[in-house]
Amino acid sequence: MNPNRTQRKSTELRYLVLAAQREGNRWLTQGLREHDLTPSQAEVLTVLADDEPLTLADLGRYLVCETGSPSRLVDTMVRKGLVTREPDPVDRRVVLLRLTPRGRELVDEVAANDERIDARLEEALGAEALTAASHALRRLIAGTLSGQKVERRFPTDA
Repeated sequence: MNPNRTQRKSTELRYLVLAAQREGNRWLTQGLREHDLTPSQAEVLTVLADDEPLTLADLGRYLVCETGSPSRLVDTMVRKGLVTREPDPVDRRVVLLRLTPRGRELVDEVAANDERIDARLEEALGAEALTAASHALRRLIAGTLSGQKVERRFPTDA
């Protein structure tokens, strides 16, 4: 096979991943807009709903949408009344993040939006291709920080 053709295929794949990510983000953003949420904020709600309370550092270990420390993201969510910061009853130096009642209400809206996107993906690809794409993308990001976060959120042995 022509080496240039292989290079073009890998370049094409890179752009396909980027384009799919942008479209997926557009779908996600459209569904969250009416709730005044960003994709990163929706991810915080989902992570906390699955595993609260968390410290800021623990939250950061799960977030795929946010790189670095999520402190500004959490600050915004505290101001919006979606997340609280509370001292740890065991170690008062530690601050725990929890959902507020309003944040908890929005978790259902985020889940409904996720279900609409999941249905769209399954309709476009079919269950078998969706599984194959997930496996291929996991191999692509294996050993990276993002790969570790995805594995933490969606363990393959589960």
